[in-house]
Amino acid sequence: MQRATPAPRVLAPKAVRPSPLLALLEELRPKQWLKNGLLFFGLIYSLNLTDPESVSRALAGFAAFCFISSAGYVFNDFRDLAVDRAHPTKRFRPLAAGKVSERLASGAAAGLLVLGAALAAALGWGFLAASAAYLLLTVTYSLWWKHIVLVDLFAVSGGFVIRIVAGAVAIHVGVSPWLYVCTVLGSLLIAMGKRRSEVVELAEEAQAHRPALEHYTTDFLDRLITVAAAASLMAYSLYTFSADNVPKNHAMMLTLPFALYGVFRYLFLVQARGMGGSPEELLLGDRSLAASVILFLALSAGILYFSPP
Repeated sequence: MQRATPAPRVLAPKAVRPSPLLALLEELRPKQWLKNGLLFFGLIYSLNLTDPESVSRALAGFAAFCFISSAGYVFNDFRDLAVDRAHPTKRFRPLAAGKVSERLASGAAAGLLVLGAALAAALGWGFLAASAAYLLLTVTYSLWWKHIVLVDLFAVSGGFVIRIVAGAVAIHVGVSPWLYVCTVLGSLLIAMGKRRSEVVELAEEAQAHRPALEHYTTDFLDRLITVAAAASLMAYSLYTFSADNVPKNHAMMLTLPFALYGVFRYLFLVQARGMGGSPEELLLGDRSLAASVILFLALSAGILYFSPP
């Protein structure tokens, strides 16, 4: 009688721990550096895109804000560590999930803050002041503003406006009032979309994660979003034919369809699909929205630089 052949021994695969450096890079949120692209708007719309010195200064300013903003993200995650661990999506952030040590994250944040401050100082006192204002807003937002209904929206908007100002200061140009208005309204629209997504995602647990969310409802936010979307499109429409630096042949009005489509697509994703919690993920993940933004910027630059005055 033959002995049964023993079944082959199957070894369970070893759990693969993520690299601490990759986890740290994720914690620094490089995708959110897209927001710092606003520093280039002053360069583009002041018609200095072909000036090498201005380009190099704008790139240095962009790097400085990337370093400073990443340090701010780490600080915010330290502040919200306990709350994030109970959040359905934020619990996967490296600090909350334990993928990166608190010591490594804090050391990296301190190093990035020093690098960012050094770059900011090299660009002049004006840019250093704008960087300090952004850092102060980031810290106070984590401590207070994000817990106050409506004020949290304007604090988020303020971060976008400071980026615009910093980009202009870096290359020593003024900021058009139209750029201020469009930035404020557009950033408020993004902040409202983010809040709406949080209210929908967290439902009854919203207040536990952030007290201000108790006062927001989807109906209220949809009304605010409608106002902000209409106002931002109206402001940009007026800019295209009445600003001082646009061609007098009104060619900038050709960019309006792309601006309209971009806003409408964003509203569709936020209100019909329930997305918007992470604007940078939305931009990177939705091809239609990304294409409209790229075509809008490319056409705007082409008209500003190549259209007859």
